[in-house]
Amino acid sequence: MTTAVDRFRTAVDNRDLGALDDLFTEDIRLYSPVKFTPFEGRPAVLGLFGVLLRTFEDFRYVGEFAGSSQTSADGTEAPSAVLLFRATVAGKEIHGIDLVHLGEDGRIKEFTVMVRPASAVQALGEAVLAGLVADGLAPAP
Repeated sequence: MTTAVDRFRTAVDNRDLGALDDLFTEDIRLYSPVKFTPFEGRPAVLGLFGVLLRTFEDFRYVGEFAGSSQTSADGTEAPSAVLLFRATVAGKEIHGIDLVHLGEDGRIKEFTVMVRPASAVQALGEAVLAGLVADGLAPAP
């Protein structure tokens, strides 16, 4: 059976933003390593993914673990997957994970991104902010 996580990986591998739309719940929350408050709602998260798909160089998933874990929003137990990835941003190699929680309808309801090292987090934050500003999704600093 193909899950939302499988379809998500395929969409990211193909850099297909349109394929992501149906995979996210309307009230999805995305927790970023460079912003304290989450991106909330499908339009905001899709806008962020549009920037990310342009920003990451050589993005690839290198592993996956499935199980369940508590969500950040309300602490409920949800089917989850941890996707390990590697990428480059502004010449900095990133090691990271995407923690994906699924809702009762099988779509992605919560998404947490963690990356290392700190220099890559800084490069990623700068590149993403520039992309969000360019797309009119964030005010200029």
